[in-house]
Amino acid sequence: MLPANLFRVSIYDRAPLAGLALTTDTFVLTAVGNDYGYEHVFSRQIAGLGQAGDVFVGISTSGRSPNIVAAFQTAHHKGLRTIGFTGAKGGVMADHCELVLNAPSDRTPIIQQLHITAAHIICGLVESTLFPKG
Repeated sequence: MLPANLFRVSIYDRAPLAGLALTTDTFVLTAVGNDYGYEHVFSRQIAGLGQAGDVFVGISTSGRSPNIVAAFQTAHHKGLRTIGFTGAKGGVMADHCELVLNAPSDRTPIIQQLHITAAHIICGLVESTLFPKG
């Protein structure tokens, strides 16, 4: 059951949460891609930064992206919690996730629309659970 206040925008100050997008550091992406191969651009970052108990969220519409699959394997090996967003078939990625959101479509634009909506809902749930207002 979703909380009644889930869809209200949080307009109060709260403590920050740590988060890191593994897609934004072009220096790391190009260095790892050049030195180790593009299939390792995320797993190398998880190997260096991830700690047991952290949460890794990976997104692949097909569930077959080698760099995402390798990231899930590394995350699992290091003891991170794993959540995957993928399309209807799930691909091999789903085998490496603790929780999987399979968007019920084979069409990339539809899958991506469902992923972004689900991500916002999940963020709202996390926020309302960790930082209840009042």
